[in-house]
Amino acid sequence: MRTHRDPQTLADAPSVLDRMARILAARGIDRATVDALPDEPEPFSPEDALSAGMPPRYRSAVADHPLVLAWTRQVAAQAAAPSTGARRQVTTGPSLLMAGVTGAGKTHQAYGAVRVLVQAGIGVRWRATTAADLYAELRPSSDTDTERVLSAYSRVPLLILDDLGAAKTSEFVEEQTYRLVNRRYNAMLPTLITTNLRISDLKAHLGDRVTSRLAEMTTRVEFEPVDRRRLQRAA
Repeated sequence: MRTHRDPQTLADAPSVLDRMARILAARGIDRATVDALPDEPEPFSPEDALSAGMPPRYRSAVADHPLVLAWTRQVAAQAAAPSTGARRQVTTGPSLLMAGVTGAGKTHQAYGAVRVLVQAGIGVRWRATTAADLYAELRPSSDTDTERVLSAYSRVPLLILDDLGAAKTSEFVEEQTYRLVNRRYNAMLPTLITTNLRISDLKAHLGDRVTSRLAEMTTRVEFEPVDRRRLQRAA
């Protein structure tokens, strides 16, 4: 597996500096002139980078639900810097289970919550998937390492798991959901979960092991039974 290390700085590599000085001198360039050049601004802000990684429909998503905003504050409070002077990163924290009818705005709030964290200066490594897409990725095939896929979703610091309970129930669905939820439960990794089902229906759909962990690891957010998509089309 490829690992990433901080690159060696020029100050720690005198041989590199000496070689650079010789190259500049050979070309008649005054090194002092080069050193005086202003630094180029970063081409993308963290928020720009976030938007680039979001589905176009949710790039302007704004979280304004009080319980969702309270969750962002809790996650931000637990963020930690990997080293002195580094930006604080999402590490551990609580999870949210957002329940409501189709079109109530749950997914919009989930993506908006990630934006709130980034705007607060918190570093966020995150992934997003629907439950149906996740199960499709986890189905055994000759060209997919399903354990690597599950590990990626299990370990990412922040996960959006959309439409839990929408896929047809089966032993495979229940088992894969349990493996994912249990790993994130044990690691105390914040997870934003949306569902159209009631908790009682989730229990019948996913089993006791999953719903028991969800009950402990998440705060439940109930959305008004209004399909905002239809209201917007009718306006």
